[in-house]
Amino acid sequence: MRSIEIAGVTVAPFALHVLEAAVLYALLQALLVRLNAYRLVWHRPLFDTALFVSLVSVVTLCQ
Repeated sequence: MRSIEIAGVTVAPFALHVLEAAVLYALLQALLVRLNAYRLVWHRPLFDTALFVSLVSVVTLCQ
């Protein structure tokens, strides 16, 4: 995959994957809060980090 230019600035494809994952993460986090699923999680910041890294990996591998 080649780099992309946005307003004259060259952006690496991985940065776009991270942005995609951030959007998915925000939606998934809102769903988890709404379902009160965080009560099952022992260490929320660790879980959130692992979730975000997993989403970035999935988005990158699916491209």
